Amino acid sequence: MPGAGIRTATTRNEPPLTDTATDKLPPIGWVQRYRLRLKRRRLLWRSFRSRHQLSSLRNQTARIRPGNILTFTTLRNEITRMPWFFRHYRALGVDHFLIVDNGSDDGSVDYLLQQPDVSLWQTSDSYRASRYGLDWLTWLQMRYGHDHWTLMVDADELLIYSDHDSTSLHDLTTALDRQGRTVFGALMLDLYPKGPLGEQAYDPETDPTGILSWFDPGPYRAQWQGPLGNLWVQGGARERMFFSDRPRHSPTLNKIPLVRWSRRYAFVNSCHSALPRHLNAGYDGPGGRGPSGVLLHTKFLPEVVHKSKIEKARRQHFHDPDVFGTYYDAIGNRPDMWTPDSIRFEGWAQLQNLGLMGKLV
Repeated sequence: MPGAGIRTATTRNEPPLTDTATDKLPPIGWVQRYRLRLKRRRLLWRSFRSRHQLSSLRNQTARIRPGNILTFTTLRNEITRMPWFFRHYRALGVDHFLIVDNGSDDGSVDYLLQQPDVSLWQTSDSYRASRYGLDWLTWLQMRYGHDHWTLMVDADELLIYSDHDSTSLHDLTTALDRQGRTVFGALMLDLYPKGPLGEQAYDPETDPTGILSWFDPGPYRAQWQGPLGNLWVQGGARERMFFSDRPRHSPTLNKIPLVRWSRRYAFVNSCHSALPRHLNAGYDGPGGRGPSGVLLHTKFLPEVVHKSKIEKARRQHFHDPDVFGTYYDAIGNRPDMWTPDSIRFEGWAQLQNLGLMGKLV
């Protein structure tokens, strides 16, 4: 598959999975099943307890209706991204946004309080200690997301899929329901500018892909992991630039952000993997046969240089922050991520032709 890179399977040789064929998950014994059940219950319990860390600033969840599509997000100091984030997801058909602010001081809170379709909570507790915000969002999903299609995305992620410019999320989820699917996976694709990081100018009211116009078409490698049966995709621009000497530490690029949620579900590691384990069967990665999308990752806006210095000092974004200090330092050195092999982003059809996005049918 052009651009899709290498696909490997560490646990099986079967064809790519879909969540309509969960019998193809790698088999596990009763001990592992029992341990995963306990793990899911522990995750749900700690998320339930985390509700005490959240203060409601504006709760408009009474407006949520059956069939509404809900977006769940944790953020801190993302005022630059907010205008286009809302423009993009409202255009896709998101009905309500449930957002946790983790101590913003850049005007994000005031901006969010002005939005008619936002319910907002705030906390000053540790992002890292809350499983990088996952405990907070899981509690909100338990409370408000049951039996809704829910979208979990970061402020710097823009979901696209086949015909997204003419097919709403309601159309997409109706098609997924008809196919018996409960999850929709996506590859996180790093977009970057041409020229040194931080030297571009960006208007928050405009599409960030106007300056983040380039991406790596590959290589991407994927392997299946047990006992969760989840996919692990790595590669791409950040690995090339910042982790070439330690590729196993490079970012995980697979996500299952769109799920018909149940209060019994729990994400395990961001939305890279989930329990019950059958949810992980819904995405078979770049080059796979199942329906999927792409999360356009807009991390490398001009502010990334300044933010990297702040986040290195805060030590909130990695399990072992010391290991990733050189990553932040490298961004601070304002490298040019562009190479002659970079491809200019043109839209969803291009990504589908490259094998980075699956077709809906």
